[in-house]
Amino acid sequence: MFLAKVTGSVVSTQKVRSMVGHKLLIVEPLRVDPATRDRLVGTARSFVVVDTVGAGLGETVLIVQGSSARLTPETEKLPVDATIIGIVDSVNVENQIVFSARE
Repeated sequence: MFLAKVTGSVVSTQKVRSMVGHKLLIVEPLRVDPATRDRLVGTARSFVVVDTVGAGLGETVLIVQGSSARLTPETEKLPVDATIIGIVDSVNVENQIVFSARE
């Protein structure tokens, strides 16, 4: 699993039938800032993921990849490689809050 920020969306009018009706989002993986360890920073990479929780632009989300991406009821028979499985409220590292959705 990894943390990511939703940065955009993908619209595809031509796709396999099983993917019709599934929202596709673009996310940028996040990591703890190695210099200060007090915040999350982007990795400058992007992934297309299937949204199973109703995430929106700018939200921090929890992602699973590979075979785990097909273990949700919504994705078990889909040709997907990455799935959003949660919207993050906060992240605590070494007893310090490095991310809070409330701020």
